[in-house]
Amino acid sequence: MTAGLLDCITTPKQGNRLPEGVAFCADNGAFGKGYPGDAAWWAWVQRLPREHCVFVVAPDAPFDALVTLDRSLPWLPLIRELGLRAALVAQNGFEHIPLIPWDEFDVLFLGGTLECLPCGYVRPVGDFRTKRCPLCTRRLVEWKLGGAAAALTAEAKARGKWVHMGRVNSAKRYRYAKFIGCDSADGTYIKRGPDVNLPKALAWQHDHGLTFGGAA
Repeated sequence: MTAGLLDCITTPKQGNRLPEGVAFCADNGAFGKGYPGDAAWWAWVQRLPREHCVFVVAPDAPFDALVTLDRSLPWLPLIRELGLRAALVAQNGFEHIPLIPWDEFDVLFLGGTLECLPCGYVRPVGDFRTKRCPLCTRRLVEWKLGGAAAALTAEAKARGKWVHMGRVNSAKRYRYAKFIGCDSADGTYIKRGPDVNLPKALAWQHDHGLTFGGAA
């Protein structure tokens, strides 16, 4: 990170010190159990160093596009008032929102989870085992790897937005994120085995030129 080869992603409850002078993005910790509540999250955002912050992710509701939009909208202008870029998380079904408020945010963050398009089934939060649709037995597919997310990425780029893909933990997914036009990605790949996986992640970046952020 200090050599400029990787950027950093941090969350309110991560607990690690940000490396000095390293570019970073500030996620909110809602995916998992790391969101500390609105007041604590906002206090944390206000303490962030401004100079190297790439963007701040507004509070979201994992895997629910409409609830995420409702939660995020009040915070987006407040983040901007701090002089920081505001990120809105795109979840399953984001493509069906009639009027996406493109002018209200600066960064499109591709989130979401596994789903079955024919049935409309979305794998619920906390379920990491279900691989097939319980309604039709079709294999579930990642929303962020489908046509809807790719189309949203194209529109975001046409509007001058930064696009970030979360949970990128393989070379295949990294290449795909770059292919559809993402500017950056994050994942826990390096954390799982840094001695082996750090050189691999650096090779992805060298070959494909996408900014990759690990855990601080």
